[in-house]
Amino acid sequence: MREKLIARVSVLFACVFALCVSRAAKRPPNILFIMSDDHTSQAVGAYATLLKDLNPTPTIDTLAAEGITFDNAFCVNAICTPSRACIITGKYPHVNGVFDLGGNITPENQTLPILMRRAGYQTAIVGKWHLKQEPNFDYYKVLPGQGKYHDTEFRIQGAQAWPKNTVTHKGQHSSDAITDSTLDWFKNRRDPNKPFFVCHQFKAPHDYFENAERYQDYLADVHIPEPTTLYDVPKTFGSLATRGHGDELVPHIGTSIGKRNPRRSYAVDLKRLYPEEFPSYYDPEKMSEPETTRLAYQAYLKKYLRCVKGVDDNLKRLFDYLKQEGLYDNTVIVYTGDQGFWLGENDYQDKRWAYDPSMRMPFIVRHPKTIPAGIRTDAIVENVDYPATLLDFAGVETPPTMQGRSFKAICETGKEPAGWKQAAYYRYWMHMAHHDNPGEMAIRTKTHKLIYFYGADYKGQNQTPPAWELYDLVRDPEELNNVYDNPAYAKVRDRLKKQFADLRKEIGDDGSHHPGCEKVVQEFWDYDDADRRKAIEISHQFKARREAELNAPKKSPKKKK
Repeated sequence: MREKLIARVSVLFACVFALCVSRAAKRPPNILFIMSDDHTSQAVGAYATLLKDLNPTPTIDTLAAEGITFDNAFCVNAICTPSRACIITGKYPHVNGVFDLGGNITPENQTLPILMRRAGYQTAIVGKWHLKQEPNFDYYKVLPGQGKYHDTEFRIQGAQAWPKNTVTHKGQHSSDAITDSTLDWFKNRRDPNKPFFVCHQFKAPHDYFENAERYQDYLADVHIPEPTTLYDVPKTFGSLATRGHGDELVPHIGTSIGKRNPRRSYAVDLKRLYPEEFPSYYDPEKMSEPETTRLAYQAYLKKYLRCVKGVDDNLKRLFDYLKQEGLYDNTVIVYTGDQGFWLGENDYQDKRWAYDPSMRMPFIVRHPKTIPAGIRTDAIVENVDYPATLLDFAGVETPPTMQGRSFKAICETGKEPAGWKQAAYYRYWMHMAHHDNPGEMAIRTKTHKLIYFYGADYKGQNQTPPAWELYDLVRDPEELNNVYDNPAYAKVRDRLKKQFADLRKEIGDDGSHHPGCEKVVQEFWDYDDADRRKAIEISHQFKARREAELNAPKKSPKKKK
């Protein structure tokens, strides 16, 4: 009798164990999506060449060594809010409605967290959000707008309606406060019976850069390597759109590291914000442009890389916890930025341009159960594809409302499936806002990039000179030689123009959302001799307007009553 009882118990135990194993096998992986603000691939060791010897990101580089690195990941609009809207919806800006920093995504349209929750995931987001509406996650603790680097404030769930519930981390840097908050969620709020989908999103290294005090000595005595184009940009770079007729708009298009742009430059801004980073004799009004550029670049890069160091160190804290809890190898870990960023190349600052330093995003994925270690791919992926990919890892089919496609198969093999996209689309809408970048659109293949600067705002007004640029990325990966008018590239140019027009139709950028702007786009599309003559006139007109603005008497600030 006893032997029969033992046998029955053994069978029962075996069945229960088998059921547990079966359920564990069916349980989808945890997903940790990490995004830093303005962390460009040039400042990630796995990508960097110029800065690689500085070893800026050892923790992130470990992810790359143990997973896959994407060399051709691109944003479709290099500005914070539109990029994040693409990732949360899987739709291009002209479809999700977020063209610029003023856009928002309502809770019911935040497709990615909604579908993750339906798939049984516990969802959470901590850090920069920037989409204005209340996050549709099970848990959130997000920065108001851009947020502050120090004494960081968060919006949280609570008794009052969004966005009134807040909490402040007094005395803390944002990278530390964000990581502490994510760790708190893991330790005190995570449901171990559910897989998690967590968005951990740093404010750093967004400008103006403010590092934690403990990093102030980091790189203090190091000379940061300089890009060759910091002082001397070849005349073959750019076009009438970026240089103006006879280079008359060089001071007015694109804000600068040095004092090239009199309206906004780090040569002036960083001295005002961080006087301790400059020698006592520094005076941009009296010093030569190369000297002010050199000193401003060193201050710019050191402040930026100190913020990057804070991000990387905090990721080590987060990963150490996941390892301690046995979660690290059971989690799909993604690291990316919300777009690229200029680190002094061509004397540019910020992002926004369709050139690779701002269009390209770092994108690294680690999941040892399905992704081989240390592989790379040149497959073209866009940030609009990210949510479909994350959902695919969760076992969720891409909904028909999403325009992006999953590239999970590429993550797991390094190879492109049949019919995979061969071009990325780009459009920047915030014409001449903040950093003096013209309205532009581009198509980027593995071998070429065609950029169209149509140069107008949403209404087709405030025009800057329109022009086209074509770069051979095989021979000219730094995009310094515009070959649009080179007869040897005529067939390539015409083929890409046709491909560009077809791609616009395919993704729905038909111009109906801003017809005044689209009228300008179509007017100069052919760019014949008449178009070029008119573009020269627009160049002269814009120069006159900008110089009048710079020379106008400055208004005295109003006194507070």
